[in-house]
Amino acid sequence: MALRMWASSTANALKLSSSSSSKLPPFSLSRSFSSVLDGLKYSSSHEWVKHEGSIATIGITDHAQEHLGEVVFVELPEAGGSVSKGNGFGAVESVKATSDVNSPISGEIVEVNDKLTGKPGLINSSPYEDGWMIKIKPSSPTELDSLLGAKEYTKFCEEEDAAH
Repeated sequence: MALRMWASSTANALKLSSSSSSKLPPFSLSRSFSSVLDGLKYSSSHEWVKHEGSIATIGITDHAQEHLGEVVFVELPEAGGSVSKGNGFGAVESVKATSDVNSPISGEIVEVNDKLTGKPGLINSSPYEDGWMIKIKPSSPTELDSLLGAKEYTKFCEEEDAAH
């Protein structure tokens, strides 16, 4: 994991990114080294949502964890509570800063990723898989329609990074 984090931060500093597209060489110049996955929805505050059946899984994006740096602590709510679109449900503390995590959609919390208590670095090493934060039962699934798709989120991040 340390090697992956070093490689990621080094590649980011050099503006290199890996590409799986056969049209591009293995490494191409890019503004970002972050991965954005198709099939997920994204918020402008850098959270992702994976909606499967009646459950939506929420976490922070690769782009967000990359900007935060090494995550050292995660504060999460308890299962059984509820979240509202745009409101905070937890916090992520890194060696650089502490950031609130906002819910991209509303619903009832049905599960919390307790692994993050002992291994907050899972957010860095696996933001879309092992580093998920909460699972909810959406109260208004149509809220997903207002979120960004992969292409829109990628463009949003590029524009945001260019502005800084």
